[in-house]
Amino acid sequence: MTPRVLIVEDDPAQRRILEEMTKRFGLDPVTADSGPKGLEILGNQSGGQIELVILDLVMPGMDGLEFLERMTAVRGDLPVIVETAQGSIETVIKAMRAGADDFVVKPISPERLRISIQNLLKVNALTEEVKRLNKKVGGALTFDDLIASSPAMANVLRLGRRGAQSNIPILIEGESGVGKEMIARAIQGESERRGRPFVAVNCGAIPENLVESILFGHEKGSFTGATAKHIGKFQEADGGTLFLDEVAELPLDIQVKLLRAIQEGEVDPVGARKPVKVNIRLISATNRNMIDMVKAGRFREDLYYRLNVFPIMVPPLRDRKDDIPALVDHFITRFAAEEGRKVRGIDPAALAMLQAYAWPGNVRQLENTVFRAIVLCEGDILAVEDFPQIASLVEGYEVKIPPVPVTQPKPAAAVGASAMIGAPGVARSTGGAVSDGMALGIPVVTEGGHVRKLEEVEADMIRLALHRYRGQMSEVARKLGIGRSTLYRKMRDLGLDEPKEAKM
Repeated sequence: MTPRVLIVEDDPAQRRILEEMTKRFGLDPVTADSGPKGLEILGNQSGGQIELVILDLVMPGMDGLEFLERMTAVRGDLPVIVETAQGSIETVIKAMRAGADDFVVKPISPERLRISIQNLLKVNALTEEVKRLNKKVGGALTFDDLIASSPAMANVLRLGRRGAQSNIPILIEGESGVGKEMIARAIQGESERRGRPFVAVNCGAIPENLVESILFGHEKGSFTGATAKHIGKFQEADGGTLFLDEVAELPLDIQVKLLRAIQEGEVDPVGARKPVKVNIRLISATNRNMIDMVKAGRFREDLYYRLNVFPIMVPPLRDRKDDIPALVDHFITRFAAEEGRKVRGIDPAALAMLQAYAWPGNVRQLENTVFRAIVLCEGDILAVEDFPQIASLVEGYEVKIPPVPVTQPKPAAAVGASAMIGAPGVARSTGGAVSDGMALGIPVVTEGGHVRKLEEVEADMIRLALHRYRGQMSEVARKLGIGRSTLYRKMRDLGLDEPKEAKM
């Protein structure tokens, strides 16, 4: 999604210059010729999409300082760059105290403005991400915090908000990676249990012999290895929400105990003498067709209807591709900060390619794909070549990977006849012709394409060196990077005779 910038400038020429500059920076400018007009834009419905303000300090009527004071009540979270013809310290201090984040001096340098905008947008995005993470940890995440503005998600948000207003058991269905846990957290964040414990359990990742202990807890000494009392997930979630992900993976014997826990509002820890009362909000999730599992006898019918009181179906990412640009921007901001990279956006062609892909792994796959692209990217914009795996799967896109350069044999005039495959003492041990598996005329693979033994290649290297340096053993040893005694030993082990022209 292209960042939208509000330009508040009374001078038509300067306003036009700023508008063209921001367009070249890849931004979407919105202009206002006065302070009151700028506040009106911020206050209307489209004002929520504005991410930054460029403000002239000197304007007739409402000046920049007054605008900053009044903007606090409308959109006090927005970063502001003020522009002034006076670069004095006093002017800058007044603007900063009034809420400005940076300043530029007229005439404005495009590079200076670009850097300022990039830095403030990045800081603003990171601030929003920190807020989102804090809400997630604190159990206060809401549906407004989710990136789900596509029409396909409208019904999910509507049902989620309705379900959050009661304590009704909710079953969230959808493919793996669509974000079922985020929906569950948003339901908790908009319910009366906001801010209370949110305990997530992946039922498919628990060893079968530990499922009962992890869910319901156990007493000390109740079984071998139970060296201390353990509080189960139901008790951990007391007063809050218990999220059972992949609930269809629970063994049948545990399904019976889960049904009783839901019906009675109490759990029986392993080895306990009496049940323990719990007060939880239960949200389950599955990527399976549970009706088919019930018919096949792999899931209890009574438990299914107890869990599936209020179903919510989350569509796959391929059915809500309008969310992909915002998700990509979100992941770029997050991973660029985590990895310390200067990536600030994505090329339109690359984004179009991502939107054309089917995403069988859904949002989780998109997240990991952007993470990999951030690591691969050598510039500040993600391009098609940063997504080689996706490009190979989308029709009309191709990533040309440059071939690894191969060191070619030097011509005979450069290295001498001894470096060629037909040189004395070299071709005899190979019996092969020249091939692409050659280093300085010495073949490293056989005619059948197999790698030659290391001792054969080493013997050829020593022969080549002996021939090239006319048997001068000190020079041969120095060029091969070994000692003379080592050279003599290798020649002896490899069955090589010391040349008659050898010199001390």
